[in-house]
Amino acid sequence: MTFAALKICHPKRSTAKSKDLRCFLPLLVLLLTAASVRGQKAPARFNGQAAYNLTQQYLNAAPKRFVGSPGHARAEAFIKDQFKPEIAKGHFETDSFSASTPAGLMDMRNYIVRYPGKKDGIIVLASHYETNYPLRDINFVGANDGACTTAFLIEMGNYLRTHPPQGYSVWLVFDDGEEAIQSWSDSDSLYGTRHLAAKWSQDGTLKKIKAFLLADMIGDKDLNIDRDENSTPWLLDLLKQAAKNTGNSSYVFKNETAVQDDHLPFKQRGVPVLDIIDIDYGPHTFSLPDGYHHTAFDTIDKISAHSLQIAGDLFLEMIRLIDQRG
Repeated sequence: MTFAALKICHPKRSTAKSKDLRCFLPLLVLLLTAASVRGQKAPARFNGQAAYNLTQQYLNAAPKRFVGSPGHARAEAFIKDQFKPEIAKGHFETDSFSASTPAGLMDMRNYIVRYPGKKDGIIVLASHYETNYPLRDINFVGANDGACTTAFLIEMGNYLRTHPPQGYSVWLVFDDGEEAIQSWSDSDSLYGTRHLAAKWSQDGTLKKIKAFLLADMIGDKDLNIDRDENSTPWLLDLLKQAAKNTGNSSYVFKNETAVQDDHLPFKQRGVPVLDIIDIDYGPHTFSLPDGYHHTAFDTIDKISAHSLQIAGDLFLEMIRLIDQRG
């Protein structure tokens, strides 16, 4: 609304009643319009502060969550406790499997939460929830690497519970065993998503997936989401558009990278994938060549509600754009 274009007469300068009325009309329109705007509800948004608070709660409940540990079991209990309404509706699935690892067979579990949409097809939002197994003997809690994205998906579930998908169904995947058990390799990593991609390939689910969107390390206070060359080009283009649409262009694509991450098992089976990740985490020094990544310094004070808000806005806009694309 441009106030400069609105000419309002002063009634005391007019001698005729009709002129008085004409002078009051623009003011009346202005007042009614303002009242109408105040009465309108703002579009619902993802709650970045709530996601941050959930991150703190998750870290308190299960700071060390490496596979096979009591903390891992507490992490699983925390996740399940957030989705009681979906469990009651039969929209929550526990996907249990045994993984062959350098440490022997290990029991792992993925969790899938479904929010039915109005048209055929699925958009998957995913994150791993465990911590790095080789780092189990240091004070590694993975606030940015696993905790904040787990909380992010939980808060996304809170949003979708009250704002059901109007297009494709949206499924949340909390995947296990992303981290290596001994040393990263094709066979010692991505256990949960390798298992799930194979399972969904066999039962036909894979063909229904329109996009697999991975959230990883998105809580960094100094957020800048990388352009991941292992992601599907049209989804990278859509992320750039989503950033523009939400006013977040300055937070994306400063750096290019090619990340080996949980999206790869799905990419290898032909699913369009996007890794939304900020791998450049913290200052790179002689003692911290990779910044805070995979160190005891990956703690809650290094992440922010603001970054999680940006990520939430981007993910919701991505869902809208994928729905629109058809």
